[in-house]
Amino acid sequence: MPPFSASPRLVGLAAALLAALVDQAHKFWMLHVFGIEARQPVTLAPFLDLVLSWNHGVSYSLFPAHEAAGRAMLLAGQGVIVLGLLWWMWRATNRLTALALGLVVGGALGNAIDRLLRGAVADFFYLHTTLPVGPLANYVFNVADVAITAGVALLLYESFFPPPPPAESAA
Repeated sequence: MPPFSASPRLVGLAAALLAALVDQAHKFWMLHVFGIEARQPVTLAPFLDLVLSWNHGVSYSLFPAHEAAGRAMLLAGQGVIVLGLLWWMWRATNRLTALALGLVVGGALGNAIDRLLRGAVADFFYLHTTLPVGPLANYVFNVADVAITAGVALLLYESFFPPPPPAESAA
């Protein structure tokens, strides 16, 4: 029996589903089981704390949307981007591209679910430093953001180290 080899589409869809589910499970646990709101901040390391921060915009709270119309516009824009990424993922010919795009899509969906259900995105990990590194001195993020970042990192890796072209079958 030949070894199991998943198609790129299956890899991408599985990555998207897993990223969104893990993100939502983590958010549920942090909010309703661990009770981060009453316990914050929880220091994990000198540079990392657990906190609860509601992000009404996108990265670094850009384009804040506190009203329903603003949230609808953010969700619409996010939806267009996700559809474009899904189209790209569906056409991917290798599993690494599909995995990367699936992680980005899953992370985006996890944050979109927050925006729909809670009106804002829940962030929990507070990365901070006193080093003079500009806006990176303080960054608050969640599991969905980790999935998005990992997906983008994989796409960058693949752009510098592309996979070999598929071997042509002898007919």
